[in-house]
Amino acid sequence: MTSMSHYILKNMIIPQIEKGIHGAEVVGMFFVGDNTFMLEKGQNIGDKIEKLQQKNGMMVLGCDQCVEDRMLQKKLIGCTIIGCFPHFYADLAGNPPDQVITI
Repeated sequence: MTSMSHYILKNMIIPQIEKGIHGAEVVGMFFVGDNTFMLEKGQNIGDKIEKLQQKNGMMVLGCDQCVEDRMLQKKLIGCTIIGCFPHFYADLAGNPPDQVITI
């Protein structure tokens, strides 16, 4: 949960996914702690994540406690599911990730 998380998503991972050169199919992103602020409507990174979700159907999950603690419930991009690991596992059961990467 540093500015590096934002930098890595904005300047590395998202552009790679947009160009189709990331090298792995991204089936879900789970945001926790202060990283949930990246899912706010009207924020550059949130808007890009929402466009990617609409294009490839990946799951976008915001930690329920983290979203609540930051009072973001009504401020998130429309594709955000608010939940926790049980939601992540259940929703991706049909297409489970081969690996999980955290930043």
